[in-house]
Amino acid sequence: MATRAANNRLAREYLAIQKNPPPYIQAHPSEANILEWHFIITGPEDTPYEHGQYWGTLVFPPDYPFKPPAIRMMTPSGRFQTSTRLCLSISDFHPKSFNPAWEVSTILIGLLSFMTSEEMTTGSISTSAADRRILARRTRWWNSTGGGSGVLDPASGAVVPNTGPSAGPTGRGVGWGDMGKRFRSEWPQVDAENWDWMKVERVNMHTGMAMPALGSGPQEGAAAAAGEQGGSVAPGAGGVRKRVVAAGASGSAATAAAGEAVVRVGETWMRRHKVLVGAIVLLLYVLLARILE
Repeated sequence: MATRAANNRLAREYLAIQKNPPPYIQAHPSEANILEWHFIITGPEDTPYEHGQYWGTLVFPPDYPFKPPAIRMMTPSGRFQTSTRLCLSISDFHPKSFNPAWEVSTILIGLLSFMTSEEMTTGSISTSAADRRILARRTRWWNSTGGGSGVLDPASGAVVPNTGPSAGPTGRGVGWGDMGKRFRSEWPQVDAENWDWMKVERVNMHTGMAMPALGSGPQEGAAAAAGEQGGSVAPGAGGVRKRVVAAGASGSAATAAAGEAVVRVGETWMRRHKVLVGAIVLLLYVLLARILE
């Protein structure tokens, strides 16, 4: 239970952050407990997190501001482990280095700064920029469905357990429980916006991937699938199916695969089988020479 000093301080900081929210950041205390805050960081432009929606929590000690909060990121980002306490100078890992003058906005600005760096600490992970961009595109879906643990029933408007291919034995997303329900309780307006966005983007509820637009041809569909996977479509001749180079391959392997695709698509049958063609020509020449003797 919060002390009177902590309660007054957090109430005052909530008013301040409402009037002057930091760039890319939203935050509020839980209605049930002023010591538990929920925040959303919107991925800044020109970063691998661009337009991503990253939800996390701050859990303050009863004697805040004399001790710092525990910081967790709930949304997969490719930068932090989910639901794991982060070891930062502004978190409960380092109570002695915490300055009581720092406010909630200071803590969240510091978290955003650390997120967009490559510094490693307890609770952080290292992934490629391409993987982080893919995760950024799936953040709204993950937040509102708990990573596929709950889906919207269009008939009733209710969210029901996911029983699709990605669900575990309990019918829910593996290892998560209904995180979507928790997100919805803290961010009802944002959640409603997410569902509208997913409907417009035709997001697959089991994978979080946007589906190809209606009426797109096979080449457009391949391009859309490649875009969702962070890959590229190799160019080719008209009427020839294009190959998709997956982002998961290493740089050299992906480059080699793309080069092979370009060469093989542009080649004719005769060029690909030039040894066989040469042997046939030689045989015909010998036969013709014997006939003319």
